[in-house]
Amino acid sequence: MAHTEEGRKKLLNRISRIKGQLEALEAVLQKESPDNCSAVLQQIASIRGAVGGLMMSVLEGHIREHISAEGLSPEQRQADTEQVISVLRSYVK
Repeated sequence: MAHTEEGRKKLLNRISRIKGQLEALEAVLQKESPDNCSAVLQQIASIRGAVGGLMMSVLEGHIREHISAEGLSPEQRQADTEQVISVLRSYVK
């Protein structure tokens, strides 16, 4: 997670933008227009990109703050690495 107040604010700002994108997708879907397929696809692609960016940001912070941290035992480093791998596998399914 965000390990600083600034990091937390950045993550929350990303989430707010994703919420806005989801609301825009909902609005496009509510319009009864035969030409909105491309708009729907564009919104979905934007949301997917935004969620991917959020995932990358949290993952990078986790790796830098926990897995790369000084003083971890090899066992703890291995356990943390396996946890990240498991999350990544579920994310890319």
